[in-house]
Amino acid sequence: MKLVIKARGNKLIKATHKSTLEITKDNFLTERGDCIIGINANYSVKDLPEDLKYHLLNEGKIKIVIKVDDLIDDIIAYGSKNLLLTNDRSIVIRKSNYIDDRTLAINSNKSAIDIDRKLIEELRKEKDMEFVIYY
Repeated sequence: MKLVIKARGNKLIKATHKSTLEITKDNFLTERGDCIIGINANYSVKDLPEDLKYHLLNEGKIKIVIKVDDLIDDIIAYGSKNLLLTNDRSIVIRKSNYIDDRTLAINSNKSAIDIDRKLIEELRKEKDMEFVIYY
């Protein structure tokens, strides 16, 4: 199964956070948002389909493919029975096992700083992105 989430880049994207990565439904980005790689997302964790939530809450593994034009990067992360999946604005992936209401998955192999810099440069040009979750 897969879920395709649409989001957009922003000129303020830094993608320098060492432990998290985030996309948000917000239509703006501040200088402080160093984990955010996409805005105007059409999903938050609260909006996810029930079968994906079930997979994550049963500690399922997911693969996330980030695509901008012909550039692709991917992330492996894991669900947890402790996920809340209630935030209506954001999706956060974490290298750690910290969980809050925005957390989609934990123990990931990448955070914002690990994403291909060519892809990040394209996102800074406010390009559209696909954030595809395979589960």
